[in-house]
Amino acid sequence: MNNSLQSCVFAAAAISASVALSNSSAHAQAYPARSVRIVVPLAPGGGTDIVARMIAQKLTESLGQQFIVDNRPGAGGIIGTELVAKAPADGYTLLLTPTSHTINPSLYSKLPYDTVKDFTPISLLVSVTTVFVAHPSLPVRTVKDVVALAKSRPGQLSFGSAGNGHLFHLTGEIFRTAAKVDMVHVPYKGGAPAIGALVSGEVSMLFETMLALQPFIQSQRVRAIAVASEQRSSLLPGVPTFVESGFPGIVASNWYALFAPASAPKDVVAKLNSESGRVLKSSEMRERLLGQGTEVAATSPEQLADFVRTEMTKWNQAAKASGARID
Repeated sequence: MNNSLQSCVFAAAAISASVALSNSSAHAQAYPARSVRIVVPLAPGGGTDIVARMIAQKLTESLGQQFIVDNRPGAGGIIGTELVAKAPADGYTLLLTPTSHTINPSLYSKLPYDTVKDFTPISLLVSVTTVFVAHPSLPVRTVKDVVALAKSRPGQLSFGSAGNGHLFHLTGEIFRTAAKVDMVHVPYKGGAPAIGALVSGEVSMLFETMLALQPFIQSQRVRAIAVASEQRSSLLPGVPTFVESGFPGIVASNWYALFAPASAPKDVVAKLNSESGRVLKSSEMRERLLGQGTEVAATSPEQLADFVRTEMTKWNQAAKASGARID
């Protein structure tokens, strides 16, 4: 090969490499280049779904691509969570999940994924007060009333939850054990079906988020008995905490966090973390969330990773103390 031809070959190779590098850089910067699916492992209408749709709408507006909520309920959130664990780690399939994500490892002898290793933390999003409510026909107004009635009717009162293994199931089990009462747990595939069951009288009581229950409390279709937070809620100042009611071990706020499959691109994770934090901290979103008993809790990916480990330890201890198991 003569020098002139060799120079041309090297020049062409250099141009090709430059173009490839440029295209690669442009591709990385273009995220999201198509619609993004946010998997919610619970049914539509519950607290997780409400938060997901609020976040999806704002991310769609800020990032210029559709963020679509895909509800995949079942098995206490395991079905939808497994779907994300096995999805391509390209940032186009995300998981928005509640506290039950860190509870399930304590309730199931085997999960089809590793709660820590199979997910990339993006951000903790919000935290919501848990409320204990009863059907208006039930002759109870306080936790003391519930305990007395349950003891007079062993095995006849029921409490619903968003599903086996959910925070609300475990909270109910802790209450049942601490109060030494015999109540029947009735699981549903998400918060909305559980609330519907309570409103219709299918179940006697329910543990759910303030976010999902507030409209029903305001319309008096359900009666608020207690809140599972350390302090009373500003939205329900007349409703005592479980701590005030003699059950100091029942403090269980529900939180929602965003994850991607393991090994998701770092630049994508950083972008999603930045944008989700920005939209959550906007005055509009803060007002909407606070008005529904929800507090912004945006974190870094590293803080969420630490938080997940802490929560897993906490709920493992709670599960052991209550004896709650799913299998």
